Amino acid sequence: MTASTIAAIRSADQVDEDLVSAFAAIVGASNVLAAFDQRLGYSRDRLPFAVFRERAGELAGVVPRLVVRPANVDEVVRTVQLAKARKVAVIPYGNGSGVLGGAIPLGGEIMVDMRRLDKIVAINPTDAMVTVQAGMNGAEFERELNEAGYTTGHLPQSLEISTVGGWLACRGGGQLSSRYGKIEDIVVGLKAVLPDGSPLEVRPVARRSVGPSIRDLMIGSEGTLGIITEATLRIFKKPAVERGVVLAFPTLQAALDTARLIMQAEIRPSIVRLYDRVESDERTKDIDLFKTRPFLAVLQFAGSEPLVSAELEMALAIAKAQDGEIGPDGPYLHWKQNRYVAYSQKWHDAGYFNDTIEVTGNWSALPVMYDAIAKAVRAIHPGVHFGAHWSHVYPEGACQYMTVRLPPMPEAEALPIHQKLWDAVETLTLDHGGSIAHHHGAGLFRNPWMQRELGSGLVVLQAIKDAIDPDNLFNPGKIGLRANSSAKDIRRD
Repeated sequence: MTASTIAAIRSADQVDEDLVSAFAAIVGASNVLAAFDQRLGYSRDRLPFAVFRERAGELAGVVPRLVVRPANVDEVVRTVQLAKARKVAVIPYGNGSGVLGGAIPLGGEIMVDMRRLDKIVAINPTDAMVTVQAGMNGAEFERELNEAGYTTGHLPQSLEISTVGGWLACRGGGQLSSRYGKIEDIVVGLKAVLPDGSPLEVRPVARRSVGPSIRDLMIGSEGTLGIITEATLRIFKKPAVERGVVLAFPTLQAALDTARLIMQAEIRPSIVRLYDRVESDERTKDIDLFKTRPFLAVLQFAGSEPLVSAELEMALAIAKAQDGEIGPDGPYLHWKQNRYVAYSQKWHDAGYFNDTIEVTGNWSALPVMYDAIAKAVRAIHPGVHFGAHWSHVYPEGACQYMTVRLPPMPEAEALPIHQKLWDAVETLTLDHGGSIAHHHGAGLFRNPWMQRELGSGLVVLQAIKDAIDPDNLFNPGKIGLRANSSAKDIRRD
């Protein structure tokens, strides 16, 4: 970011000292961040578009009004009550690892940093549940569970830089979702603070039949309907055995059919990763087998014996019937060693415009959807990189995770192309009956396609939002919901 731009923003910046004092009376003066440089660090999450803007000396959104760091639920409640009384908008903040702009302030908001609520409350071995505060770091949470002999089953690539509350807020998916489910399948109960400051509790019970799921109003709401303070999750015994296998297929269709048949045979792999030709070549260029069978698949089975061996044997029989052949384990070991590494930063540092887009499609639509998207993306710019893999597989379909990357060029030229790439991917996904998001959430950047994605469901969500947040103070303008009149349009302002 250029010094002149910072100076211009800084020169216009004003801090409401009365507001600082009011929040300091709740959380303590040291936990209200009012200095410009402190607040600047909360002005974006990991949305690539925001990274592009910062690299060019601009902000995608704005600098937040204040940052407030509560230490417990009572302080969250009082913070929300004060914000409501002062008509101040709030955005709950975990670790800023989201990539859709869900935590980007658009005008006048304060950030409620939840990371002081960072502990496991209780582990219940009998009911196989753990209760944890929303601000706990994901890697630390998993480490403590492992020490007790358990796993949460939710291991996203962002494990080391995300919080448990963030997983719920964006309806995330971990790398083991094919076995354990996405976060909405793992959450049993939760606690939250509503926009009027009142507490909400969904008690952790095995099942209920008492109307629509209140739990699911919070999971995926990205701070628009409440601030999640605590979650009770299922836990699973830490696997005694993990066995991986690398497979090579002659065609992409054979690889996709193998994954489909494995899941529909009720086999439970912990990892299923299939790669298109571009991403397969990147991982197998020195392995002779892939010169004749160029499509890579990686499977992993976890748990205890003899179940792991039985599932692996059944899966390999299915793969063999699709002309799959076992290969050397190098690609599997490389993935395991680098599973939490984010590769985008090196491209950003080199001046490229790198982004990822994950969507969901049914098995019957995935091959045609992939071909249509690949063709459309490559037609937009001759220098674009496009590659895809399929992970998070289910009996019905899979997540298609795509990387799009433009070479270094002037930002004024790149950003309109970047927008066209997104529009092509999301529009064609909808054209083929898919969903525009699998696990990154909607945030701010998917707003243009939310009406088509949800239809009249978006009207229902807006009505709920209006009823519990009539002043539109909770993360306004996100997940397709109404923005405030003063909100910055990150694409046009």
